[in-house]
Amino acid sequence: MQFIDLHAQQDRLRTEIEGGIADVLKSGRYILGPQVAEFETNLAMFGDAQFATGCANGTDAILLPLLAWGVGPGDAVFCPSFTYCATAEVVALAGATPVFIDIDRDTYNMDVNSLKQAIADVKAKGELNPKAVIAVDLFGQSADYDALNPVVREHGMKFISDSAQGFGTTLNGKHPLHWADVQTTSFFPAKPLGCYGDGGAITTNDEELCKALDSLRVHGKGTDKYDNVRIGMNSRLDTIQAAILLPKLAVFADEIEKRNVVATRYTEGLAGVADRIPTVMDGVVSTWAQYTIEVPDPFAFADALKAEGIPTARYYPKPVHMQTAYEHYPVAGNGLPNTMDCIDNIISLPMHPYLSEEDQAKVIAAAKSALA
Repeated sequence: MQFIDLHAQQDRLRTEIEGGIADVLKSGRYILGPQVAEFETNLAMFGDAQFATGCANGTDAILLPLLAWGVGPGDAVFCPSFTYCATAEVVALAGATPVFIDIDRDTYNMDVNSLKQAIADVKAKGELNPKAVIAVDLFGQSADYDALNPVVREHGMKFISDSAQGFGTTLNGKHPLHWADVQTTSFFPAKPLGCYGDGGAITTNDEELCKALDSLRVHGKGTDKYDNVRIGMNSRLDTIQAAILLPKLAVFADEIEKRNVVATRYTEGLAGVADRIPTVMDGVVSTWAQYTIEVPDPFAFADALKAEGIPTARYYPKPVHMQTAYEHYPVAGNGLPNTMDCIDNIISLPMHPYLSEEDQAKVIAAAKSALA
């Protein structure tokens, strides 16, 4: 059994994917070929955005708008600690200070009260300028943008939706970009919408920002090839990866539906068995990048499932604010108790659109046995 089964998807799309790669090889336009522009158009349409800009990976997708906004030394950027390090990494790379925020105990996404406390702390100290907030759509579920957005706007900050795991999630029928200035995503192969290498993208409704992002991803280019008008970087989405993503995007809505069917089966089968099963907010459609539960002893649980041929994974048992490179950065005044409360118990089960009912029944039975 695969934790994430990319081969099943390949079998479904093999003709389209191999044909797309062959077209790129035949054309020889390996960098910013026409498939990149086509994919950007389709991605923007899918995400209810006016513009999309492809880039080299999901990390650069967060860094590029920070650079475009001039975020740097003396600025505070608020982000969760219970996520992958890239969210805070780009803040530090830009020269700004990441300020770590606690999570909502049920959804694992940014807690609005912790954000309010952190902003108050920063303003009281007067050493940093509150500049931006990066909310993460963790495990595929939309953050609570209805609650977060008024806080961000009250303080005049920029707002990034880090949808590396959650591109395609909606809240009350709206994509995160409805609230955020930009929505970013990753096409790392294990993501719900993944390519076969690295890739990322930024969506926005701000035309001037889109132009700046296009410049920054190509060394800060201007209209003259040898007159770069910004300090940029080299972060382009390869044409071959765009050709792979085009047919994947075409079936993405169907795959999100299939992921939700799988998640519903898990929820029904594990209710009352695990200490915690995922809580999805009212009005949210999740992309279910992971199905994460909490158990008393995740190591024993993993061993028990492994004995049955079932893989598991543990995400973020050491949150970013505890990692060596980030432990000197500030945290919200409450000390992130919800983050600390979950990290010793989390574990994720196999999740992908092509998980059969038979295999899922096997996972549920093994989980029940391990937790009996």
